[in-house]
Amino acid sequence: RGQGEPLTGRISPPSGASFKGLMMGGNDDLYLLASDAGYGFVVKFADLHAKNKAGKSVLSLPKGSEVLQPAKISEPESDYVAAVTNEGRMLLFPLADLPVMGRGKGNKIIGFPSSRVQSRDEFVVAVAVMGEKDSLRVHAGKRHVNMKFSELSHYQGERGRRGHKLPRGFQKVDRVEVITD
Repeated sequence: RGQGEPLTGRISPPSGASFKGLMMGGNDDLYLLASDAGYGFVVKFADLHAKNKAGKSVLSLPKGSEVLQPAKISEPESDYVAAVTNEGRMLLFPLADLPVMGRGKGNKIIGFPSSRVQSRDEFVVAVAVMGEKDSLRVHAGKRHVNMKFSELSHYQGERGRRGHKLPRGFQKVDRVEVITD
């Protein structure tokens, strides 16, 4: 809606709720839903529709974690997931390794001890979905670095692994974005 209408006019969120992301699309569009505890799954946009104004619960969050901004998926067979933690670790793996679910907690995306999530010592800063032709821009403070897919081979691994450290100066990641060529 373009007239500045508040979201609470269309939905009834519980008190204290905050909005972390907004999605628009067709019923067959796919999105990656993830928590900063390192869990996530792929969901069909049609599975997010709710009949009642109060909405429905889709993503189960482990204790002490928060939801991350959803990522749109364009090519589910060939896309990759890039996950970055606040300690500067990054893991890149095929999106096909994640299940398509209607609701739940999901599978482990990047590994670290759950006790560090509850104490907020380590958590996922961002997840991004990218193709082999895309570049990944990592923002750390006022600096950023663009990494082509071929330069990310060092960070590729199996889903659920720890990941590798980013270069010095880029380990305190604020956000990541996919640059489409």
